[in-house]
Amino acid sequence: MKSNSFLKTAGTVVSSAVVLTLIALCAVFSDYSLSENQKSTMNILLVICSCSIIYCFTVGEISRNFSQMDKLWSLLPIAYSWITALRGGMKTRLVVYALIVTAWGIRLTVNFARKGAYNIKFWTGVEDYRWAVVRAKPFFRNKFAWAAFDLLFISMYQNLLVLAICFPALACMESTKPFGAFDVIAAVFSVLFLVLETVSDEYQWKFYQKKIKLLSENGSLEKLPQPFNLGFNISGPWAYMRHPNYLGEQGIWISLYVFVIGAKIAQNAVFHWSFIGPLALVLLFMGSSALGEAISSKKYPRYMDYINSVFKYVPARKYKIDE
Repeated sequence: MKSNSFLKTAGTVVSSAVVLTLIALCAVFSDYSLSENQKSTMNILLVICSCSIIYCFTVGEISRNFSQMDKLWSLLPIAYSWITALRGGMKTRLVVYALIVTAWGIRLTVNFARKGAYNIKFWTGVEDYRWAVVRAKPFFRNKFAWAAFDLLFISMYQNLLVLAICFPALACMESTKPFGAFDVIAAVFSVLFLVLETVSDEYQWKFYQKKIKLLSENGSLEKLPQPFNLGFNISGPWAYMRHPNYLGEQGIWISLYVFVIGAKIAQNAVFHWSFIGPLALVLLFMGSSALGEAISSKKYPRYMDYINSVFKYVPARKYKIDE
């Protein structure tokens, strides 16, 4: 158990170091020159982003529902992508990018909506359960500490991150290179990752809906049939990976970055500055997955066994209940 824990910690440290190194390379080996059209488009996107930051913080503090940004997470990239495509002359590369982001956004919005997140009163609805867990930590019981976290991380950082993951489209705006092999690769892989995320969420949704129904009939987790008595999902892709949906999400945005390579906007396009957004998303999911696993480990006795048996993103082995 200790060796597994050490390996997981070491893996997280190494992964973080790799991502931070890539971010540094993108920051150093980039040409930051933008055309006037790109600058004016960036200004429009920043205005939208700024309005969203103000909205999320103000409404979150007043309503005490801190999932305001969660509701906008799937909607803002659609707006950013189509604004960029329109101002970029509706080039094929930009339109394909925007169509994929739109499909991604519709899927995520539907998935979040069926959990009760949206309401006619937009500021209400079900809050992401993780915010309540974070708020319960001793440091955040201080209302000023929580307000600072709400402003800096929930409202500001997440809004800026959502804007940043759409930077590859902005970077491609002025490219005159025709739609080519790298663009096909970007489109195909982003769609494949979108399918993985969609399938994973569907298995997750059906499992928890069935578990809720069984709990209402049986009263306690221990009385449920396998695998529902575990408390967590091990059906479909979840039997082979702990976070197939997170793999799909990160894979989509990294794949979309490949459009920048296809656009050949710079000789060092592999380390272009617009890659910073997708890489920062990877860092976010490192923290998000760690938080989710810590919560599940406290709720479900067999979850640590699941962690020690199945990799986070690599489908190398299948989890077996009786092993």
